[in-house]
Amino acid sequence: MKISYKWLKDLIELNESPAEIDRLLTGTGLEVEGIEEIESIKGGLQGVVIGEVLTREKHPEADRLSLTTVDVGGETPLSIVCGAPNVAAGQKVIVATVGATLYPTGSDQPLVLKKSKIRGALSEGMICAEDELGVGTSHDGILVLDTDLPNGTPAAEYFGISSDYLIEIGLTPNRADAASHYGVARDLKAVLKREITLPSIEAFKTDNQNLPIPVEVRNTEACPRYTGLTISGITVTESPEWLKQRLQTIGIRAINNIVDITNYVCHELGQPMHAFDADKVLGKKVIVTTVAEGTPFVTLDGIERKISANDLMICSEGVDGNPEPMCIAGVFGGLTSGVTETTTSIFLESAYFSPVWVRRTAQRFALKTDSSFRFERGTDPNMPLFALKRAALLIQKVAGGSISSDIIDLYPEPIADFKVNIKNRNIDRLIGKSLEKDLIKSILESLDIQVTDETETGFTAIVPPYRVDVQREADVIEEILRIYGFGQVELSDALSSDYISDFPVNDPEKLKLRVSELLVGNGFNEMINNSLTKPEYQAILGESLAGTPVKILNYLSEDLSVMRQTLLFSGLEVIAYNSNRRQKDLKVFEFGKTYHEIDGKFIEKERLSVFVTGNITQESWFEKSREVVFHDLAAFVNQVLTSMKIRDVQKQEADSAVFKSGLTLLANKKPVVSFGLLNAAVAKKLDIKAPVYYADFDWEYLLRQYNAAVEYAEVPKFPEVRRDLSVVLNKKVTFEELRQAAFKTERSLLRAVNVFDVYEGANLEGKKSYSISFILQDEQQTLTDKVIDKTMQRLIATYEREFEAVIRK
Repeated sequence: MKISYKWLKDLIELNESPAEIDRLLTGTGLEVEGIEEIESIKGGLQGVVIGEVLTREKHPEADRLSLTTVDVGGETPLSIVCGAPNVAAGQKVIVATVGATLYPTGSDQPLVLKKSKIRGALSEGMICAEDELGVGTSHDGILVLDTDLPNGTPAAEYFGISSDYLIEIGLTPNRADAASHYGVARDLKAVLKREITLPSIEAFKTDNQNLPIPVEVRNTEACPRYTGLTISGITVTESPEWLKQRLQTIGIRAINNIVDITNYVCHELGQPMHAFDADKVLGKKVIVTTVAEGTPFVTLDGIERKISANDLMICSEGVDGNPEPMCIAGVFGGLTSGVTETTTSIFLESAYFSPVWVRRTAQRFALKTDSSFRFERGTDPNMPLFALKRAALLIQKVAGGSISSDIIDLYPEPIADFKVNIKNRNIDRLIGKSLEKDLIKSILESLDIQVTDETETGFTAIVPPYRVDVQREADVIEEILRIYGFGQVELSDALSSDYISDFPVNDPEKLKLRVSELLVGNGFNEMINNSLTKPEYQAILGESLAGTPVKILNYLSEDLSVMRQTLLFSGLEVIAYNSNRRQKDLKVFEFGKTYHEIDGKFIEKERLSVFVTGNITQESWFEKSREVVFHDLAAFVNQVLTSMKIRDVQKQEADSAVFKSGLTLLANKKPVVSFGLLNAAVAKKLDIKAPVYYADFDWEYLLRQYNAAVEYAEVPKFPEVRRDLSVVLNKKVTFEELRQAAFKTERSLLRAVNVFDVYEGANLEGKKSYSISFILQDEQQTLTDKVIDKTMQRLIATYEREFEAVIRK
């Protein structure tokens, strides 16, 4: 459940920081799983300013690009290459300067602006479109402003950016009372001993009786309480900024001012509500009842569902007097009765529905909505009337209109408070500490639980019906303990505990065996080498080795006088020994320690080395022999990393002192493995002439990062789509650069990027051709050709802009 820090402060005075609120709520049982600063525009548009286009010329090397100079309030104008068709001199625009970080709409990865050359022209920033700024979805052209603000004014000032903190609570199923800002504020009230200030409804009044809509509840078991009223003369439009920002902070998409208010009150007070277009209430009467088995009903998502006789429905009277379904009560609205931009009057509903009925219906239709989430756990039966008045006043504030009927409040059998008998000795026994009676009473009353019938041995607790989880003596005692504080109960000297669950500890030897078996299964042999080695090996790699060699005081020979700083040379000695005996096709590995003296301290490190040389496949009647190449080693490296559950890695060039060509893979910015083709000069020192491919793993880091937990993901329901591109690029452009650029451009739909063909020939001097496949998939729906084509056009534009790529048709 998501809570806004600012919204909480509207209900209760808070001087505490979000981090302190985290500690307090978690202590009461509302575990905070995360706190995130939310800005109305992500990133706050730091480094983004208002500018003015001074000049615009056509790019000499690209028809769709323009060369512009832009005044951003600095000493000299910026030169910017722009691909937008609508850019023109004299425009006021939004400019992202070099170093600015943008969070484009629909993208999970930030875009960092760098000074670059595009088709040979210098570009010192970017003139932005709506989606590039994250303020909208349009990418048809740059955003042109109508403003008198001076050039260089921060864009944050123009857009009026505000910030808030999102507090995410892992709400347990029993705490339905806390499924709102008001509910969370109630726990803070008890802990901080402060009062809650609910929004005032004193201004509520009925304006006229122009639109009475009577209500008949035919099933009071499923609907114990139903309230409603009508509002006429409203204007349905986009919500004001304050309302949209409140909802967006907690992840709710703004729809229109009427629907947004019902969502707002739901998350503020925990009371789900629904607004019907009054003109679509047939017969101008609302009937709460069940309908015939199999009755078809189209819900808001456009899907026709067959209603069961056990589903409570909100109906209109219908033209023939038979109930006409408008809404699945407490679960989902209907397609035809909802509020639209043409709605001018509404019937506003606020009710208490039976948790059993709502839960049964929600499970039958597999519908989980904000409304059903609350109703099926149990809402406050005393809240509908207050919430109705609150919502009506807010609707008048944002949409105008008049309250055109008296409030209907059908509540034939009020739900009583829970009465729980409490014995003092059980409080002491279950808490493990004797508390003062006045303290116990103060805690319970701060939770709206009244204490009556007090005696020397106990009392009766009167629990409000919104606390559906507090109906037993142990429940009331738990309430006392969670507010008093679990941490304030001292531990006994004789305390003991046991666990049913098994908590496995990573066994380094088992993991080492696991990787060893993986490599052996791929045709490798394991080496066990001496940790003593020759001191001259230090000079070969020099500063590439960490620290200085650890010298042996009483060494037996000069060749065994220092501890090894790397597994490289002991492995090369094995390769040299076998090669001299005509065993040239080798795949070997070693788990071993290296030793270093760093700043006077002696350090041991556990490493894994892998060597491959000669032919990767042996000659046979159906297959020719083939020499090992870089990608053979890369495949083995990837298998080891996958086995150790290392997936997300970054790449950089490996140490040139060790490798002629190679990569270093990093996880969390920590080098995990370096691998590639060994420098011939290094191999030659041991009289090895054949190419040697070598990988050096940080085994200690792999052990620390390994997580034995099983990870799984649901099988996607919607198919993936493949699209191919053939691009001509500069030889220096790597596939990794293309892959990263693709994922920066499209983060939500792109699943994989692969190069399946590379061509370099005399007719492509200084260039190369890549054939690249892109796998696209949407987990929520089937991709349409329009979405796919738009995505591919964005990828093409990125490659053309950033790499001067030529797309081969």
